[in-house]
Amino acid sequence: MSTATSSSKFSSFLGLAALAVCLGGAAGAVAQAAPDTENGRYALSPTADGVLRLDTRTGTVSTCNNSGAGWACYAVPDERAALDAEIGRLQADNDKLKAELAAREPTIAGKIEEPLPKSDALPKDESQPKSDSLRKPEPKVAEGERKIEIPLPSDRDMDRMMSFLERAWRRLIEMANRVQRDINGKI
Repeated sequence: MSTATSSSKFSSFLGLAALAVCLGGAAGAVAQAAPDTENGRYALSPTADGVLRLDTRTGTVSTCNNSGAGWACYAVPDERAALDAEIGRLQADNDKLKAELAAREPTIAGKIEEPLPKSDALPKDESQPKSDSLRKPEPKVAEGERKIEIPLPSDRDMDRMMSFLERAWRRLIEMANRVQRDINGKI
């Protein structure tokens, strides 16, 4: 009887093992069929048209709608990714242009780093006739006192300025007289 007992023990052990495998497989199938929202991968928010789904692992956002054929989710365009791509492209272009500029040889011969001294006088041109009215006299520095002396305008310059002012004043008076005549004639 010991063979009958051992074969029944073996068959019962085999049956229990098969039952455990079946239950374990079914439990695995149930775990796989469960939606990912139960283990926290997705965060769902209701909207007017359906549901907004956030994937907490990747950060992608999708809109899910129930159409006649069933639920369908569509990824929302990620503006940040587009901005990052554009920033990367511009940085690469900037680096490329900097490298090209550094590789160029200087095109200006004889360039100096110091600024040229400033002067108020017109440049000397030997082919032009010399005229005192075109050249401004240079300010003079008094000896010992370190004060700048500014030359006064000549009598000719003063006469030109006075004649200009006289003409402008006469025109202003004539315009005022015309306006007064027009107003008196209309009233």
